[in-house]
Amino acid sequence: MLLEIIDGTEGGGLVVIKDSVNCPGRCLLKSCVNAALRRKESVHVLGFDVSEEELRAGLDGEAAKSLVFHNGYTDPLCWTGMGTGQLTALHFSAQEIRARISQSRGPEPVTLAVDSLSWVLRHNPTASVCQSLQELRRDGLLKRILVLLHSDLHQHGMVDSVCHLASTVVTVAPFSGLGGVVGETAPQGIAMTTQRIKSGKVLQEEECFTVGQDLSVQVYGRPSQPGLTEPEPEDSQADPAANLTFNLRLSEHERQAKDNLALPFAFSQEKKSALLRPRAGGGQILYEPDAADDFDQEDPDDDLDV
Repeated sequence: MLLEIIDGTEGGGLVVIKDSVNCPGRCLLKSCVNAALRRKESVHVLGFDVSEEELRAGLDGEAAKSLVFHNGYTDPLCWTGMGTGQLTALHFSAQEIRARISQSRGPEPVTLAVDSLSWVLRHNPTASVCQSLQELRRDGLLKRILVLLHSDLHQHGMVDSVCHLASTVVTVAPFSGLGGVVGETAPQGIAMTTQRIKSGKVLQEEECFTVGQDLSVQVYGRPSQPGLTEPEPEDSQADPAANLTFNLRLSEHERQAKDNLALPFAFSQEKKSALLRPRAGGGQILYEPDAADDFDQEDPDDDLDV
């Protein structure tokens, strides 16, 4: 699933790459940007974490000409006051982003990348940021939005709010190294992908990956798939009664005595037959009127009069 998201065949809308200091996810963000450039898409990057030179490092040289870098790295908090047109993390709105993209928009589909959204979340209300992302996601101007989010810099509620808007969430984690990949280089990390499709179904997949110097991504497969050592399955024939301090088994003599025991309150077939067998003469009801009985044959309901 990870390769399809990078190639753009899956994972449209809002894609959140959630990383941490233990496993940075910028390499996957740059792989998605590089793949979009090779598809002749116009890519706009809102850069806060790294400079334009560092972001362009490794990208396809010819295709990278269509990349537009909006510089929020030099002065993200507008301390120097370089001008009103300077991109800062203090003013993040859908209207401003549309205006920036429209200034250099071509006929190609537009992909927006935010590196990273953590700068914006730390200096703007979470509700305002989510509202802006929702407006951009529904806007027909953008084909896809790629967001890098450092999850260890925020509270879980803020991270969950952003991920709730996303159609695809890729959570990267370090490869533990347990088991390893047989005959190949150890993976760089593990990508846990959650994708929500239009029908409402949620797809999840976990894959080991490595990003090369040319930003190509190699997927080794799921950690539970062959290629990674797995714990041996438990023996399905194991005896659950083994190693007990008491005996759960019956000998043949005990089993025969148990089968022949007649329980006092259980109806056997013989008791049922005896109770249901018809008897000679049948049943009779004998009633002798009492002296106090006042029964009038002509008015049987006389005692009901009030």
